[in-house]
Amino acid sequence: MIVFSASTLRLLRPLAASVAVLCAGAAQAQITPTSPPVYPPPAPPVGDTTAAANAQEFATPSVVGMGPSKGLIFHYERVPRFNVASDGKVVGLQDYNSQATKNARLVIKGYIPMLNHPHLKLILGVNYEREEFKFRQFPTGYELYDNIEDKGLKTLGTQLAVIRPVNEENWYIFRVKGELSGDYTSSELSVRDYLRVSSEFLYGWKRSPTFSWGVGVQLGYTFGRQSIYPAVLYNRTFSNHWGVEALFPARVTARYNASPRSLFFAGYSVDGLNYIIKLREPLRRENAIDLRTLELRETEVKFRGRWEREIYDFLWFGLEGGYRYNYAFDAFDRTNDNRVKIIDSKLAGAPYASLELFIVPPRKFLKKTVDK
Repeated sequence: MIVFSASTLRLLRPLAASVAVLCAGAAQAQITPTSPPVYPPPAPPVGDTTAAANAQEFATPSVVGMGPSKGLIFHYERVPRFNVASDGKVVGLQDYNSQATKNARLVIKGYIPMLNHPHLKLILGVNYEREEFKFRQFPTGYELYDNIEDKGLKTLGTQLAVIRPVNEENWYIFRVKGELSGDYTSSELSVRDYLRVSSEFLYGWKRSPTFSWGVGVQLGYTFGRQSIYPAVLYNRTFSNHWGVEALFPARVTARYNASPRSLFFAGYSVDGLNYIIKLREPLRRENAIDLRTLELRETEVKFRGRWEREIYDFLWFGLEGGYRYNYAFDAFDRTNDNRVKIIDSKLAGAPYASLELFIVPPRKFLKKTVDK
């Protein structure tokens, strides 16, 4: 056993202190990164607003206070009785006036995250929609409406959305969607005849966890025919209760957060649909080829109120009601490059209501994601 004298111990104390400082510095150098990370930590999911308020926000278009992301959606919408008036625009076509006793839509949508990295998210979506009409008399004696009532109008589609943060402030979104839209049945489905393609690109700025906006272009059928138009995204939460969610000009909505499990919305939306109609009996025109195929362009504006409420953890419902103004329900000659309007229809405005059930990520799953 080695014994040091008191004088020797006094001489060793400064040396021991120096060694301790050097070891601490070496340990600190090992755990401190030599350069800052490329991307900040991902923001918590938008459904967990409490955690989001206390975390660094990632550059995405979502903001604190928005409702939970939807994974699977079941939507049913109904419009009661309304008047229908159609004006034949070419020689040889009749006019038609009647009343629709029913207009209903069934929509099923699903979204699957294919990739969910902080710097890149890929989301695959699928959808099936069916729109049905019933008229006061059937057969109506008007070939267009006989086809619609008998077979319905269907849409089967898939889409891919890419959400790409550029840095802590900037982001962009690219989406491409393909749909088969028309009055087809399973035995007569032709991809070439019924395919409709739309896409959009938005580039934006995340100013804060409560404010994100962007600009871009959309190629789609929101206004009936396929066209390119500008788009402005504006998502902002002003307080614990109030916010705005908009993709102008397609939709603008004010949001009221009554609680984390109950949200109210009010605003408008513009919905456009484009269907291919294969007629069983041709439309006969004077001095022109008989028509067996029509392109039906439907555009409507909805002034709506909506309530979304959690039922149980991962299951929510939505109730919506308002007034539907039909801007266009017109048929065109699909075989002609000049897109001559064949039938000019007016569907009277009417109230509507819808019920929706949708599945969101469970709260336990969101908590685990935030804890990581």
